Parts: sequence; structure tokens; C-alpha cells
Amino acid sequence: VSARQKILGRVKAALKDRQTTELPGPFQAWRPVAPAETPVDGFALLLQAAGGEVVRQPNIDAAAAWLTEFTTNFDTATVGKTVPGKLTPALKCSAPEIAPLGVSMARGAIAETGSLMMDARDGRRSQLLAPTHVVFVHARDVYATFHEALSKARDDLPSAIGLHSGPSKSADIGQVMVRGVHGPARLIAVVIGGD
Repeated sequence: VSARQKILGRVKAALKDRQTTELPGPFQAWRPVAPAETPVDGFALLLQAAGGEVVRQPNIDAAAAWLTEFTTNFDTATVGKTVPGKLTPALKCSAPEIAPLGVSMARGAIAETGSLMMDARDGRRSQLLAPTHVVFVHARDVYATFHEALSKARDDLPSAIGLHSGPSKSADIGQVMVRGVHGPARLIAVVIGGD
């Protein structure tokens, strides 16, 4: 018997009489009062409070036109793998390590925290390395709570979901707030469609 088989045998024996634990369900304790009438309004309010920017566009064509206008001062960009062709900037692509602009598509957004749900399959380097990050999210994918967002995504979860709740900030040294140390210094969420 190999060492591997011995270890796996001990694990199997230890788990043999273990009872199954049921998922307790949604968090039932106190929750903050919704800060706005709609999830999109709540998301925008909290993301802006954390230093992020929110742009609303009625449809994908308007979002593409906004992106064209916005990118006039950029030479290159890095683009996430899940960004639709219409929302890909007409710029030369560059490696995430040197790109001044990152463009991504969010999996969703959460109103109660003002967070964007970033799917690892989009490419985390394009989400984290560029100094300016534009993230598109459909209004239909903005959820009131984190629980609701995960419930909708449960059948297609990636290896990791990043929750981006504003531009990168750190006050590690001397308690002085600095932006852009561990990620983008500027985060712009473009919400596509109505509530």
C-alpha cells in the first residue's frame, strides 16, 4: 500500500460516520435598510460612496458609443475574455501589465454592498492591473443582496468571484489613504439597460 493510499484510507475512515450538515439558508439576522428604490440605484449610491464612478446607458449601442468617446485619450487596452465584441474598444490590445485601460464584463452587481461581481473566467489580470478599469454590467444582473446574486449564479460558478467595491485603496503605511496600490485607481461601472 502506497503512502497516498494510506492517507486517503484514513480520510475515508474519518468521514465514514460523519453526519451531513445542511446549508442553513439565507442570512436571517438584521440587514440594512435598502438605500434606494431600485437595486441599480442602491448599487450606484454605494459604489460612488466608495469612490467608484457609475455611468448609465439605455442599451448596448449607447454603451459602445460612450466607450468610443471615453477611450479617445487611451492608446491601448486590455480586454476581458467575456466582453462582447460591441463593447471592445477600437484600441490596440496590450498586456494587462502595461495597459493603461482595462475593460471587463461583470457577472453581476450587488446593491447592498455596491460591489461588482467579477468572474475569474473574464481574466483577473485585466481586472486588476490597469490603472483605469471600465466594467460593464447589465441592469438585469444587479441584485438587491449578495445572497440573491449567489443564488442566481449557483449553477454556473467560476473558480473565483471577485467583489470589486470601488477603486483600489490602501492606508497600510502611515495611515495615509493611497489609491491604485493594489489595483485600478479609477473604477467606472457602466450599467446597461433600465431597472
